[in-house]
Amino acid sequence: MQDELTVAVVGAGAMGRGIAQLFAAGGHRVLLTDVRRQAADEAVAHVHRMIDRLAGKGRLDDPAAVKERLRTVEEIPAADLVIEAVVEDLEVKRRLFAELEARLGAKTVFATNTSSLSVTAIATGLDHPERFCGLHFFNPVPLMRLVEVVPGERTDPELPGRLAHLVRRLGHKPIVVTDTPGFLVNHAGRPYTTEALRLLDEGIAAPADIDRICREAAGFRMGPFALIDLTGLDVNVAVSESVYRGFYDDPRLRPSPTGPRRLAASRLGRKTGEGFYRYDDSGRPEPVPEPLAPAYQGTPVWSEDAQLASMLRAAGVTVVPEPGPGTVAIVTPWGADVTTAGLDTGLPPQRTVGVDPCGGFTGRLTLAASPATSRAAVAAAHGALAATGHAVSVTSDSAGFIAQRLLAVIVNTACEIAQLGLASPADIDTAVMLGLGYPHGPLAWGDRIGPAKVLRVLEGLHTGYRDPRYRPSVWLTRRVHLGMSLRDSPRHPSSAVPRLPDE
Repeated sequence: MQDELTVAVVGAGAMGRGIAQLFAAGGHRVLLTDVRRQAADEAVAHVHRMIDRLAGKGRLDDPAAVKERLRTVEEIPAADLVIEAVVEDLEVKRRLFAELEARLGAKTVFATNTSSLSVTAIATGLDHPERFCGLHFFNPVPLMRLVEVVPGERTDPELPGRLAHLVRRLGHKPIVVTDTPGFLVNHAGRPYTTEALRLLDEGIAAPADIDRICREAAGFRMGPFALIDLTGLDVNVAVSESVYRGFYDDPRLRPSPTGPRRLAASRLGRKTGEGFYRYDDSGRPEPVPEPLAPAYQGTPVWSEDAQLASMLRAAGVTVVPEPGPGTVAIVTPWGADVTTAGLDTGLPPQRTVGVDPCGGFTGRLTLAASPATSRAAVAAAHGALAATGHAVSVTSDSAGFIAQRLLAVIVNTACEIAQLGLASPADIDTAVMLGLGYPHGPLAWGDRIGPAKVLRVLEGLHTGYRDPRYRPSVWLTRRVHLGMSLRDSPRHPSSAVPRLPDE
């Protein structure tokens, strides 16, 4: 594509105005249109304010020129590229592109910003589907650098590369992905919230406790329930069900029945003032107090983990070499629940608790009890762990605790995306970090944890629940058996996922 284009943006909502701002700031002429002329005018006024703000921070050299490149039109006269950002309705988009194709020149390229609909399906009925492609931007567009470039089945093979080149010149990062439900980011992001809801359904922990563990033990920037409240439960349910149905009810992607039930009660999150948290008029969540930890009373403790035992001993806790009578025994399993780990070790269930070793005991600690563990043992273990200065969350028994379990299903989903050839391993990690804000890409995260440990967690969940939701991807199992990194692609080129060259 040439250096300076005329880009038409159809739809003046949050996405449309963000796309318009990005292209105008990138040196292109932008025509913004909407079925409501007032909406287009308001969008331009909003973009002007954003441009002035950027100029005031010294991040834009010529704000007047950027403003000059952006204008509204009632009807697009001509354009090199048309980007649609209207309502997520298949028939609406099909009619729009059919009308635009009939009216505009034969060289115009058309792109949809859809986040959930099939690019191929939208192009159905076009005379020239080879000139049609998906360009999925993320909100807010000027700040979210990721763009998913999604060719349809009949897209010209050269078009994704041309669009990716254009996206790079705007300062964003293009990732070419296959036209499948959820594309890449919405597919890879499903397990974080769906598995958190599953934990809630099982009564493993409350939303605030799960969020604290995700932030302070696993390293996520935002807990899954705070994230659902931010994006809106209505959006979360719609996307989760769309991806699940799109993959023909793959159990790995199964949503929770809790979502639709809360949706019917309009507990959508920040937009309604109540979701998994309550919000004040300014949108700030009301704090959820955490119970105070009991003081350590001197009960002797045994731990199977030397690092944890050393940490407890340094905090003044009485640590004994053998789990004798009157001792609280602490197991630290990967992939097993406290019940199984304790029985396998021959420990008395009433005095056995578990601590999640995921994270190396450096952040918040997760303490789990089996159904048989006495309250006195839980309190004694809680006090001993709190004596180390770490925050402690107390949960019910679960294979993989909470952090292990969430990370395992996230890594497993990314492995299956790689196995299906929907994107390259490197692009999967890049897209998830940019699009979801995870501290690591899921495949790299799996390597950091250890692929064998991830597999152990999944096998423990699969054995415990007999649920195909937890069946390991063959991408994971083969690399564990071969001692390979999860980011290693097959060596034979016929199976390698093509990537665009970096510039």
